[in-house]
Amino acid sequence: MVELRRVSFSFQPHTAPRAVLDRIDLVIAPRDFMGIIGPNGGGKTTLLRIILGLLAPQEGSVRVLGQSPAAARRWVGYVPQRAAVNLSAPASALDVVLMGRLGRGRWGFRYSRADRAAAMDALDCTGMASLCDRPIADLSGGQRQRVLIARALCSDAQLLLLDEPTAGVDVEAERSLTELLHQLNARLAVVVVSHDIAFVSTQVRTVACLNRTLSIHKPQDVTGETLAAMYGGDVRLVDHHGHCHSVEGA
Repeated sequence: MVELRRVSFSFQPHTAPRAVLDRIDLVIAPRDFMGIIGPNGGGKTTLLRIILGLLAPQEGSVRVLGQSPAAARRWVGYVPQRAAVNLSAPASALDVVLMGRLGRGRWGFRYSRADRAAAMDALDCTGMASLCDRPIADLSGGQRQRVLIARALCSDAQLLLLDEPTAGVDVEAERSLTELLHQLNARLAVVVVSHDIAFVSTQVRTVACLNRTLSIHKPQDVTGETLAAMYGGDVRLVDHHGHCHSVEGA
């Protein structure tokens, strides 16, 4: 489904290069549930943006669904970290999800019946269909995150990428979102960037440890020694709502 071979990426590669990714290899299989962990600045968000075709590596090759990342982008759903939602705009949950249908090769901005049907299907899939007409500003943090996931699914996604999807939500919303991701994983691959070590160690099938270089592990094989090596020993675990989160600079 996704294959990266010897991929390297640096910002300002021709002046003062700073390697963010260094010759990484990665394969994401259909219906995989992968967690990506690593320190701030270790390349996690950069990796997602390369898979999306928003950044191009200086070295190596990237194939997504058998195509270039740019060509495959319409089938990749993306929920960025702290996705911005204009709470002052008079937009409903359905309006936000319909934005996932933009840029699908049609002229103009009028949504078709098929667009609306796809948006309602995505809302139903995320348990938000009954609140489709509710203003986005009136939803809880967990409900808004579900709407943003529905927006990502509305693009007919075969792969779902999420950057810190449970950040800033309460423990009940976090549990509900985790259940939703498992339900979605029954039909598509899910990749989650997270600092929540407990989530990664208990919920995913594959763990990608990334700090410029990348190593792949089974969740049960991610130990304190693994984390210390990846974070350079400059990390401690903090319990928050019963989950261990990595904190750097300790």
